[in-house]
Amino acid sequence: MTNISRTQPMSEKQELIRKMIQMQREFIAQEQQGGIDQKDYFVPDSNQKLSGYRESYAEVATRVIDLAHEEKGSRR
Repeated sequence: MTNISRTQPMSEKQELIRKMIQMQREFIAQEQQGGIDQKDYFVPDSNQKLSGYRESYAEVATRVIDLAHEEKGSRR
């Protein structure tokens, strides 16, 4: 594990991972407060909290994977 000084700016990958964790925390909190209907998760109305959640999360996760491959010099 690498020690990163608090004064160094976070890498893009680290920032995206933090965003993913925050998104997960918000999702879990909403689920624990009253549950999440499948319809609201898969086809939410545009005014709901989950509107765009799956797409946004998938985009962030894909970018993290791409950055990890770039770091290692590998391909998907």
